[in-house]
Amino acid sequence: MKILVTGGTGYIGSHTLVELLEAGHQVVVVDNLCNSSEIALQRVKNITGCNDVSFHNADIRDRSALAAIFEKNDFDAVIHFAGLKAVGESVEQPLKYYDNNVGGSAILCDVMDQFNVRNLVFSSSATVYGDPASVPIDENAPTGGTTNPYGTSKLMIEQMLSDLANSDPRWNIARLRYFNPVGAHKSGLIGEDPLETPNNLMPYICQVAAGKLKELSVFGGDYATPDGTGVRDYIHVVDLAQGHLKALEKLMMKPGLVTYNLGTGTGYSVLEMIETFERINGVKIPYKITERRQGDIATCYANPAKAAHEIDWRATRTLKDMTRDAWHWQSKNPEGYG
Repeated sequence: MKILVTGGTGYIGSHTLVELLEAGHQVVVVDNLCNSSEIALQRVKNITGCNDVSFHNADIRDRSALAAIFEKNDFDAVIHFAGLKAVGESVEQPLKYYDNNVGGSAILCDVMDQFNVRNLVFSSSATVYGDPASVPIDENAPTGGTTNPYGTSKLMIEQMLSDLANSDPRWNIARLRYFNPVGAHKSGLIGEDPLETPNNLMPYICQVAAGKLKELSVFGGDYATPDGTGVRDYIHVVDLAQGHLKALEKLMMKPGLVTYNLGTGTGYSVLEMIETFERINGVKIPYKITERRQGDIATCYANPAKAAHEIDWRATRTLKDMTRDAWHWQSKNPEGYG
């Protein structure tokens, strides 16, 4: 298949490119590089040995640029990663998130429709569940009550895609609700490279381990969890990337609108993550417990049974793999792609 990948130079996008190329798909990448690097694309080519990847430095909100790309390519499907993702920043700058994430997605879908491309895999998030009433969370759990504009933007896009699918049965859309992607490709050539102080736990731990940051701030030590710190479902980014290929296969069966949780089904606390990282990598992580971060919740982990049953996808990599591969990437690339 020929696939357009928006946000393809980002963390999850670049790992998905590797899986797509190794599976023999043709890939075209669109990214505005606002929080990623084109170097990641060259690294993907090095990993796969495939140089036939077309890259366009463009913003998905630029309708004319998108239309020009579709005009030149006969796409079978789109995988849509492009968007802003920092929870804290979204609280401070909500309009920026609605403009980029929701507005950009609407323009993308409109251009897709114009060029008769109606197979879409959307990068959603477990944040659409808000603060869940119970865990593990399955796809039938209530959505809404989101605790930050980032999560709300994902929920709004999900609703837009639902309305689109209901309005036109030619659309086939997979909404993939990610839990917490961590780790890196085993080569150490691509990984998570936040441009500023990391918002996510694992790159924060890695930068402390590398001496780039003095200590880890643990946001909240008084949650109703076994050790008081937040509990999340951490999933290896390569497992997550492979879920997109399974979703693509599902779309070729013309299912209409489908939704899947991509997680391991196990929750780990922040302190458990620190302990595992230290034990596996032999690096001490100094930390301090600080105030809770606005928009965070206590516990969130998946019931991934639906994905296992319907698209034959399961997360197979362990927490040991996640922490080892994350540190391999960071230690091999202390300045990221810089």
